Amino acid sequence: MKVLCLHGKGTSGSIFRSQISSFRAKLPSDIQFDFLDGPFRSDAAAGVDIFYSPPYYSFWEQDGVDAVRATYNWLTEHIAKNGPYDLALMFSQGCSLGSSALLFHQEETPHLPPPFKAAIFVCGGAALSVLEEMGFHISAEARERDLASRSALALQANSSAVLAQGSDRWTGLENRAGGLSEAELRNEITSPYRINIPTVHIYGSKDPRWAAGVHLSGICEPTKRRTYDHGGGHEIPRTAAVSNSIAELFQWAIAQSASN
Repeated sequence: MKVLCLHGKGTSGSIFRSQISSFRAKLPSDIQFDFLDGPFRSDAAAGVDIFYSPPYYSFWEQDGVDAVRATYNWLTEHIAKNGPYDLALMFSQGCSLGSSALLFHQEETPHLPPPFKAAIFVCGGAALSVLEEMGFHISAEARERDLASRSALALQANSSAVLAQGSDRWTGLENRAGGLSEAELRNEITSPYRINIPTVHIYGSKDPRWAAGVHLSGICEPTKRRTYDHGGGHEIPRTAAVSNSIAELFQWAIAQSASN
């Protein structure tokens, strides 16, 4: 069992290894994790430099379609040399890369096996620029919410907020995306097709980017999808309850990849 691990912007493969240590300890020891570093050096993500030393990386410097596609080509080369992968585990910007890779593959090379057989997305959304290019309809409300959530995340995750408030800094986006339910949020982005491999979507109700994670779940096949709200912010909580739940979902994804 081989797992591709894609970190968040302004972190690294080694940081991601640390971030998932609590639930990883509950998984079988024979799983092989491949923690990539993004191809670009980056400033630290907000608050990350308090806990982790450099270097920090990102998967692209600007998130236009051309930049995402270039990194997809870079990732495809890595997979060809080091894969195949049964599962991809992604956080934040890594989710944008992983979902884009699946969509590009589905559009361009559907006759070939997908880059991985199952996917776990944690606290991240799809790249809206990629969705738009592929014919997805994104509502004006979804666009506005995406911009507002990025600003809110930067404020709630910065060093001063971490030091002053700790976990209490997470307030989500006001009224949890206007009070919309997950089902209503999924209807804000309509798709000509869906990501068709088994997927797990893990997000936190206090994360300003909560809606982005729900939106991503909406472009994945519902019959092959599982979701879990860990109740926290833009993070992977290390409590026993959350770690146990994520480990169980990980095992489900492993089983699905074996039969996919």
